[in-house]
Amino acid sequence: MQPLQIAIEGTDAVDAAKALMDLPTLSGDRQTPDGTQREGVTAVIATIVGIVGGSLAAAEQIKKWYQERKKADSGKTITKAVLVGKDKRVLLEGATVEEIKVVLESLG
Repeated sequence: MQPLQIAIEGTDAVDAAKALMDLPTLSGDRQTPDGTQREGVTAVIATIVGIVGGSLAAAEQIKKWYQERKKADSGKTITKAVLVGKDKRVLLEGATVEEIKVVLESLG
Protein backbone atom coordinates (compact mmCIF):
# COMPACT_ATOMS: atom_id res chain seq x y z
CA MET A 1 0.00 0.00 0.00
CA GLN A 2 1.28 3.44 -0.92
CA PRO A 3 0.78 6.10 1.73
CA LEU A 4 -2.13 8.48 1.47
CA GLN A 5 -2.46 11.87 3.07
CA ILE A 6 -5.12 13.87 4.81
CA ALA A 7 -4.50 17.60 4.76
CA ILE A 8 -6.19 19.28 7.73
CA GLU A 9 -6.54 23.05 8.13
CA GLY A 10 -7.87 25.04 11.05
CA THR A 11 -7.18 26.08 14.60
CA ASP A 12 -7.83 22.47 15.69
CA ALA A 13 -5.62 20.89 13.00
CA VAL A 14 -2.85 19.66 15.32
CA ASP A 15 -5.18 18.00 17.84
CA ALA A 16 -7.41 16.67 15.06
CA ALA A 17 -4.43 15.04 13.32
CA LYS A 18 -3.35 13.43 16.59
CA ALA A 19 -6.87 12.06 17.12
CA LEU A 20 -6.90 10.76 13.53
CA MET A 21 -3.64 8.89 14.01
CA ASP A 22 -5.00 7.41 17.25
CA LEU A 23 -7.78 5.60 15.32
CA PRO A 24 -7.29 1.83 15.64
CA THR A 25 -7.79 1.21 11.90
CA LEU A 26 -5.00 3.57 10.79
CA SER A 27 -1.25 3.61 11.16
CA GLY A 28 0.90 6.52 10.12
CA ASP A 29 2.30 9.84 11.24
CA ARG A 30 1.59 13.54 11.10
CA GLN A 31 3.65 16.62 10.45
CA THR A 32 3.16 20.36 10.40
CA PRO A 33 4.87 21.70 7.28
CA ASP A 34 7.03 24.82 7.74
CA GLY A 35 5.31 28.13 7.13
CA THR A 36 1.79 26.74 7.41
CA GLN A 37 0.53 28.84 10.31
CA ARG A 38 -1.04 32.20 9.64
CA GLU A 39 -3.51 34.11 11.74
CA GLY A 40 -3.80 31.19 14.18
CA VAL A 41 -4.74 28.68 11.48
CA THR A 42 -2.48 25.67 11.10
CA ALA A 43 -2.18 23.09 8.36
CA VAL A 44 -1.19 19.54 9.25
CA ILE A 45 -0.49 16.63 6.92
CA ALA A 46 -1.40 13.19 8.29
CA THR A 47 0.22 10.38 6.31
CA ILE A 48 -1.51 7.01 6.49
CA VAL A 49 0.76 4.08 5.69
CA GLY A 50 -1.47 1.22 6.77
CA ILE A 51 -5.09 0.27 7.25
CA VAL A 52 -6.07 -2.36 9.82
CA GLY A 53 -9.41 -4.14 9.51
CA GLY A 54 -10.27 -3.14 5.95
CA SER A 55 -11.05 -0.02 3.99
CA LEU A 56 -14.75 0.08 4.95
CA ALA A 57 -13.98 0.16 8.68
CA ALA A 58 -11.29 2.81 8.12
CA ALA A 59 -13.65 4.92 5.97
CA GLU A 60 -16.35 4.76 8.65
CA GLN A 61 -13.89 5.83 11.35
CA ILE A 62 -12.50 8.68 9.23
CA LYS A 63 -16.04 9.96 8.59
CA LYS A 64 -16.91 9.70 12.29
CA TRP A 65 -13.62 11.41 13.27
CA TYR A 66 -14.33 14.30 10.90
CA GLN A 67 -17.90 14.78 12.11
CA GLU A 68 -16.80 14.78 15.75
CA ARG A 69 -13.98 17.26 15.12
CA LYS A 70 -16.29 19.61 13.21
CA LYS A 71 -18.79 19.83 16.07
CA ALA A 72 -16.27 19.91 18.94
CA ASP A 73 -17.06 22.46 21.63
CA SER A 74 -13.44 23.40 22.30
CA GLY A 75 -13.67 26.68 20.39
CA LYS A 76 -11.16 25.36 17.87
CA THR A 77 -12.25 24.41 14.38
CA ILE A 78 -11.31 22.45 11.31
CA THR A 79 -11.88 24.59 8.24
CA LYS A 80 -10.91 21.98 5.67
CA ALA A 81 -9.84 18.34 5.47
CA VAL A 82 -8.94 16.62 2.21
CA LEU A 83 -8.13 12.93 1.76
CA VAL A 84 -5.55 12.58 -1.04
CA GLY A 85 -4.83 9.24 -2.68
CA LYS A 86 -2.70 8.27 -5.64
CA ASP A 87 -5.12 9.44 -8.34
CA LYS A 88 -8.14 10.43 -6.28
CA ARG A 89 -9.02 12.98 -3.64
CA VAL A 90 -12.11 13.79 -1.64
CA LEU A 91 -13.04 16.77 0.49
CA LEU A 92 -14.30 15.28 3.77
CA GLU A 93 -17.01 17.94 4.15
CA GLY A 94 -20.08 16.17 2.84
CA ALA A 95 -18.20 13.04 1.71
CA THR A 96 -19.92 9.69 2.05
CA VAL A 97 -18.31 6.61 3.58
CA GLU A 98 -18.31 5.09 0.08
CA GLU A 99 -16.40 8.05 -1.40
CA ILE A 100 -13.80 7.82 1.36
CA LYS A 101 -13.56 4.06 0.87
CA VAL A 102 -12.91 4.47 -2.87
CA VAL A 103 -9.91 6.72 -2.16
CA LEU A 104 -8.59 4.29 0.46
CA GLU A 105 -8.94 1.39 -1.99
CA SER A 106 -7.23 3.31 -4.80
CA LEU A 107 -3.97 2.78 -2.98
CA GLY A 108 -4.25 -1.01 -3.13
